[in-house]
Amino acid sequence: MAKASTSLPTRNPSPAAAEQAAARERLRQALPATVHLLKQRQADQISDADIEAYVALNWLEWHGGGLRLTITGGNVCAQSAAAAA
Repeated sequence: MAKASTSLPTRNPSPAAAEQAAARERLRQALPATVHLLKQRQADQISDADIEAYVALNWLEWHGGGLRLTITGGNVCAQSAAAAA
């Protein structure tokens, strides 16, 4: 009797999925600088597309007409800082 394979099949990500992953990684790397701009009250220097993406990822949220870092966004920043150290 043949033994069943326990490994998961490999799959090639679609071009759209690869592009989405690359965009997410770019946003993750840019998040600390984005947070710095928010602290300096210079959110106008963040592109509208990036703001929409950060909100969609739940890394930033609108609060009282302004943007602020979410708990998830704070964790992403902390992970980035730990990886850089």
